[in-house]
Amino acid sequence: MAEPGVAEVADLLAKTKVEQVNEVSFKGRGLKLDKAEDAAEIVQAVEECKDLQALRLEGNTVGVEAARVIAAALEKHPEFERALWSDMFTGRLRSEIPPSLESLGGAVISANAHLVELDLSDNAFGPDGVKACRGLLTSKAVYTLEMLKLNNNGLGVGGGQILSEALIECHTASSAEGKPLALKVFISGRNRLENPGAKALSKAFKIIGTLEEVSMPQNGIQHQGITALAEAFSENKNLRVVNLNDNIFTEKGAESMAKALPNMTNVEVINFGDCLLRSGGAEAIAKVISSNQYLKELILSYNEIRKDAAISVAEAVEGKEHLKKLDLNGNQLGEEGIEELSGTLEAFDMVDVLASLSDDEGDDIDDEDDEEGVGEEEEEEGEAVDDPELQVRGTAITPTRENQSPLKPNETEDLTEVMGKLALS
Repeated sequence: MAEPGVAEVADLLAKTKVEQVNEVSFKGRGLKLDKAEDAAEIVQAVEECKDLQALRLEGNTVGVEAARVIAAALEKHPEFERALWSDMFTGRLRSEIPPSLESLGGAVISANAHLVELDLSDNAFGPDGVKACRGLLTSKAVYTLEMLKLNNNGLGVGGGQILSEALIECHTASSAEGKPLALKVFISGRNRLENPGAKALSKAFKIIGTLEEVSMPQNGIQHQGITALAEAFSENKNLRVVNLNDNIFTEKGAESMAKALPNMTNVEVINFGDCLLRSGGAEAIAKVISSNQYLKELILSYNEIRKDAAISVAEAVEGKEHLKKLDLNGNQLGEEGIEELSGTLEAFDMVDVLASLSDDEGDDIDDEDDEEGVGEEEEEEGEAVDDPELQVRGTAITPTRENQSPLKPNETEDLTEVMGKLALS
């Protein structure tokens, strides 16, 4: 192959965009910043930086007073774009974190800055932390936000709902000014959002409609929440990465997601590993995956998928020239199933995309384990059942004052006398 000429190289360079970010970083310094004077080094660095686009405080621990003086320095930087504030409250009391977040968020607003990225991951602040960020998340400072990372924050159901409300309010306000919030990346794993949190965020996702990456692993989301997310994903036509690893789809959730996949024509990475899809769910996804021509990774590992369903998945990826990884590890294929799966992909000249199957569970699992309903969630808490046929009726057996003892008075005295003699013998 001939080497590219000067003109070709120039053309390649012209198409290559290298973004330089002026960043002040104290990442991993392990600084304990309690008082204002403890933060003097950071304050000085922020004040001296002429074009501060990013401030990274990851791997330190920031107290209320320290946050206040850092915020004061940050107020002088309208060019500020990236708040990289993950893992910066280690060892802090839960009550210390909200005022610190309010100070820093307020500084961004006062500076008239326009954020592109906000990363608050690995800060255990729960719903109170989201409340403290609400002012920032509904302000003009985030009308330009593209990346929101809230991984491992202990948000819970309440935090997810507060976050959703803030995002919807921000989108409404920014749209009124002709520049609607166009969020591209949303990351919120390990937050126990569960069904109510997932449903709330789905409403925001539907309204925003510009998402390109959604990562929400390990959130205890069951099929009702998965269905809500699937409907929201259908409204985000530019989705490229979907990571819902380690939630609880079951076949019902998989069928809902299968309905959405044909609308996600630009998707490149699908991670539904460890989601209890089972064979029925895998079959549902296999039937529609042909519409996703740009697919690079399909992860369906640890899903109790049997041989025939795994073969269906393999047949569904035939001809996908962009596919680099098909992960079916940790399922229930057995030796024969592994051979058939490999043979199927080899016939397509695609065996190289198959990930390791070293954790396969074998095909001798009892069929009863595959029955639909195992792992299904119970009805959501708070739903009343009014059907009289389903109500439990009966008589209480708790003793009352009148019948507190099943023994008559003279029998009680006799028993007491016997027990006393036993104790003395």
